Amino acid sequence: MKAKDRRLQVLRAQIPEVTPEEARALQADSAVLLDVRERDETLQGVAEGAVVLGRDFLELNIEDVAPDPERCVLVMCGSGVRSLFAAEGLRQMGYRDVRSVAGGFNRWKDQGLPFHIPKVLSADSRARYARQILLPEVGERGQQKLADARVLLIGAGGLGAPAGLYLTAAGVGTIGVLDHDLVDRSNLQRQIIHTDARVGQPKVESAREALVALNPSVRVQTHPVRLSRENVEDVFSGYDVIVDGSDNFPTRYLVNDACVHLGLPNVHGSILRFDGQVSTFWPAGPDGGPCYRCLFPSPPPPELAPSCNEAGVLGVLPGIVGLLQATEVLKLILGIGHTLVGRLLCFDALNMHFREFNFDKDSTCAYCGSGPFPGYVDYGKFCDASA
Repeated sequence: MKAKDRRLQVLRAQIPEVTPEEARALQADSAVLLDVRERDETLQGVAEGAVVLGRDFLELNIEDVAPDPERCVLVMCGSGVRSLFAAEGLRQMGYRDVRSVAGGFNRWKDQGLPFHIPKVLSADSRARYARQILLPEVGERGQQKLADARVLLIGAGGLGAPAGLYLTAAGVGTIGVLDHDLVDRSNLQRQIIHTDARVGQPKVESAREALVALNPSVRVQTHPVRLSRENVEDVFSGYDVIVDGSDNFPTRYLVNDACVHLGLPNVHGSILRFDGQVSTFWPAGPDGGPCYRCLFPSPPPPELAPSCNEAGVLGVLPGIVGLLQATEVLKLILGIGHTLVGRLLCFDALNMHFREFNFDKDSTCAYCGSGPFPGYVDYGKFCDASA
């Protein structure tokens, strides 16, 4: 008998084995199913509910998947041999209830148990996003989530420009750009998505050209319209996250109300002179957070909130705020970290100082409270009346 056969004989006496049907039942009872096959093997299919964790990195990453050593862990390979060696390694790490799936994925598939063919990144994508994929919080699975995501930028200006460029570079699969304006030479000091040669072009077309040049695999959808209560739901339909880079209060309230009604996260940013603010409003999210109206029930009078056209803005400021918005979007898509839901992050560029303010959901809010959605209003009149 060869050494490997002797070793397998010992392992079979030590490691409990279960059939695929038994493994399926244990899954329903909170057991975690690990697939330790190589990446090329998983292209044939992956058992439903299984976590793909290659044998080479099993011991390094297992605690991210199953932090509780008391939890039942089921290990699957192609035929039920390598899973025994993997199970032995987990037992040595302190996992007490580790079992090998006899016959592996081949038997699982032959017995008609549910599986799926996984989406895989192309060789070009693996090369392009290599440094990002190295992050355990991202990996190939997270990169695929980004490729499947659809993000809409409200405005291709100071905030939309850096947010759009970095979301495109990160591999967000579909980027929508909404803006009805043309590129003006005064934009170029801060709206880095545009160039001098494209002055006079529609901003959405200039942005599309820049984003496609940066990452041809990203789909860019343009919306050369002014957002209104008549078209907002049609425009937002099909997007997963809205990035509000608008520069006026009527649009901010309209974006908020539509996001609340559609259950979409609203990653908000605003800038003026040397100061910026960022927050995420998502009442329908897992934290049930507040909306924009909870923080700002009514807009301030014009003399207290002049536009950048009136008061000016430091050119690098929207870059900083737009990148904070892009960071929030990536975290939302990947489901990682702690977002700015219920928090307002304020940046003072002159003193290079960040401040954070917590705020709660307003239980009396007409839009994100428990009552029915009150509908869209004339937002210009609403802001004029409030002021």
